[in-house]
Amino acid sequence: MAESKKLPARDEDFANWYNEVVQRSELADYSPVRGSMVIRPWGYGIWENMQSALDKMFKETGHENAYFPLLIPLSFIEREKEHVEGFAPELAVITQAGGKELEEPYVVRPTSETIIYSMYAKWVQSYRDLPILINQWANVMRWEMRTRLFLRTTEFLWQEGHTAHATAEEAEDETQLILDVYRRFMEDWIGMPPLTGLKSESEKFAGAVRSYSCEALMQDNKALQAGTSHFLGQNFAKQFDLSFQSEEGQEEYAWNTSWGVSTRLVGGLVMSHGDDNGIVVPPRLAPVQVVVVPILTDEDTEPVRAKTKEIVAKLSEAGLRVKDDSRENLSPGAKFYEWEGKGVPFRIEIGPRDLAQGQLALARRVTPVGEKRKAFLPEGQVIAELPAYLEKFQVELLDTARARRDENTVRGVTSVDELEEALEHGAGFVFTGWSGDPAVEEEVKERTKATIRVLVSEEFRSEESPDRCLSGQGASVHEVAWARAY
Repeated sequence: MAESKKLPARDEDFANWYNEVVQRSELADYSPVRGSMVIRPWGYGIWENMQSALDKMFKETGHENAYFPLLIPLSFIEREKEHVEGFAPELAVITQAGGKELEEPYVVRPTSETIIYSMYAKWVQSYRDLPILINQWANVMRWEMRTRLFLRTTEFLWQEGHTAHATAEEAEDETQLILDVYRRFMEDWIGMPPLTGLKSESEKFAGAVRSYSCEALMQDNKALQAGTSHFLGQNFAKQFDLSFQSEEGQEEYAWNTSWGVSTRLVGGLVMSHGDDNGIVVPPRLAPVQVVVVPILTDEDTEPVRAKTKEIVAKLSEAGLRVKDDSRENLSPGAKFYEWEGKGVPFRIEIGPRDLAQGQLALARRVTPVGEKRKAFLPEGQVIAELPAYLEKFQVELLDTARARRDENTVRGVTSVDELEEALEHGAGFVFTGWSGDPAVEEEVKERTKATIRVLVSEEFRSEESPDRCLSGQGASVHEVAWARAY
């Protein structure tokens, strides 16, 4: 991260700040392919750590990984009416290959329900073959008109889980299980606490019966749909003849779910924790948790270099991800600037004076109120306690994000006027009652540019749930959370 002019101020131009900080911190860059991005090693390292953590969580809940083709017959997409209508504007269609016109066009996968359930139909004959619990790590393509690095690109990386079950109850339990996995991952690893709940009919996934979502609040008080889990019912099973013989000997269609999170989570991390100096990476996801910078002078540098290597070795043995930055072509200040911009949680500095006094200078990427940015501590204390410091840092990021979300959530709003006023004054989530009437939802969306992010789940409901719809017409059937969103 080469030193350059100051970043745009977040509170003045958040969008420009985001674009600048993603590129300056070397997370990603624009590619020659329209709407697509190059994920650079630092950004991909964060994504790899996300993958590793999520993959472990999926496998702990009984899921396996597989891989399905990138190209899907167009006829497959067209079988499910709502599905094709939902994705038609975003499809990339291949009509020629090998110098010839194809007999049937292929679609570059926008999502894999169709091809996966066509395969499940081959593999399932009896209830004994169920459930199928498969996840795929892959890339997908959706032709986007307006793109932004990580948040919305034509091609992106994700995982997509697709399961088949003998009963609707089992499928619904699966949908809720994964929603909770996502919530725990976002809280425990990203430090990004989401609201969870059911999507309205207008906001659900194309082809689903019900969609559940994790909605996180960014620093500009816009919501980010960070992950979704869908109960598909038997819609796709009927289209692809995914049927089985039940225990009672009856021929029945399987019940399906699908669920996914993507590299959008890296964008969510940036917008949750970044500051005017760059990004801030939670320790559990940081490719480098601690960088050690030797302060070399004109004196004999070998003792400092040797101590640097020793410190790095000891911290590595303790299980930390450590970087020795002994580059000679950069000044210590340039190194500090680079690693701070990349969001490394801790920096250790060591020079001749520190060596003489048996101490290390330990600098935190984010400094709690009332504490000093840099502390000079005995070497042994740093080695022994740095793992605990990292865990404390991780917890503090979550606590800060949760406090910000709650401070920017407005409850008890009873009218569209109040909703609009709250949003204009910078509110994030606004809780209201809703009758369930889609006409009310559409009217509010047109007037305020806010959408229903979720029908609020029990965990997040207000102590006194609203009894009237914000339209003033009819009783409230649901408490909902509105927000302007990405």
